[in-house]
Amino acid sequence: MRSAVRLIVDVRQHVDEIARFQSHVVCGPSSSDCDIWAAAIGADGYGRFYLTREGMGLCVRPHRYALALARGVIEAGVLGLHQCDLPVCVKVAAEHVVAGSQGDNMERMARMRRGGGRYPVRRFDSRGVRRERSVALREAVRNGWDAAAVEAALLGNQPTLW
Repeated sequence: MRSAVRLIVDVRQHVDEIARFQSHVVCGPSSSDCDIWAAAIGADGYGRFYLTREGMGLCVRPHRYALALARGVIEAGVLGLHQCDLPVCVKVAAEHVVAGSQGDNMERMARMRRGGGRYPVRRFDSRGVRRERSVALREAVRNGWDAAAVEAALLGNQPTLW
């Protein structure tokens, strides 16, 4: 998958594509909830959205497509960064998906201790666990938002105090 190419989403030209994108998004009931991508998820736990433009197939990350939809265009090198830490969130808002650079992404990764540099990788942030959580979230909302199922998917098999 090519990363961070220029992406244009024109609300008049891409009507069918936008409708198909939105058909795969389940919005949380409150303004603080994530909007969850409920379609293809890659091995890394991030969503996949497949487009055909000018006869060519293209795979984009849904959170980046959501940014382009909100802005009209996302320039090459601009990434969608998850402030909410959920790779399947596509809600464009300050607490959810924001635009940033790869440097911003690496800085946040180090701050959150997700590996690289001198910080050890947190065990629960491994690629496989991230994918499992993303798939569990997708399944929790596939037939509409189910708050209990979403909470269970977010907790995974982490121990609780109750």
